[in-house]
Amino acid sequence: MVKDTMELRQEVIDTCLWLKKEGLVFGTWGNISVRLDTGNLLITPSKIAYEEITPEDLVVLAPDGSTVSGSRLSTSERELHRNILNKRQDVGAIIHMHSPYAMTCCARNEGVPVISEEMCQLIGGAIPLSSRFVPSENHVELGQVVADSVTGTNAILIRNHGPMCFGRTLSEARVCCQVTEKACRMYLMLLSAGGMVEIPEEYVTAGRNYFLYRYGNS
Repeated sequence: MVKDTMELRQEVIDTCLWLKKEGLVFGTWGNISVRLDTGNLLITPSKIAYEEITPEDLVVLAPDGSTVSGSRLSTSERELHRNILNKRQDVGAIIHMHSPYAMTCCARNEGVPVISEEMCQLIGGAIPLSSRFVPSENHVELGQVVADSVTGTNAILIRNHGPMCFGRTLSEARVCCQVTEKACRMYLMLLSAGGMVEIPEEYVTAGRNYFLYRYGNS
């Protein structure tokens, strides 16, 4: 958890701009939240072009979804962020993107299995697919259905919608976005090639533990 500072708010804005530059979102169809040391969440506003967002435009919400501070309306997908952060106390930041390969996988009827060591370490396992489709305008229902489908891994595919990626920090969530999009692209390529080799669960767990507790120390 981090303090609500101007530097953090600028990092959120810079991440929005990075998502657009990398082709992971278009328009304003993406959003970001960060858990604060107060237990509240800092979240992006609704329907403002990323190039126009200022640090003051970001909104602080309480865990129950009420507005703590900010004059803007928070993203319409705030229930997604709020419910996931309430469920996953290990998550410090969430990025919702509309990247092409992950969105393609969102339109299939299964998640993405563990097919790379990057997935073991950063995602921590397979990427699940939410249980059923919910129209975006049904914000509360969508947030609950997706949160119910979230596992202990650091990404989820929202059925017929787009992915959400998590991390202990915003920078880690950004890397999870890259790993998720790459994994989805690999998965689609492997399906076209006629098959794949999945990593056994014991190695998935070992890879995640290595990244969390020993990476950079051995």
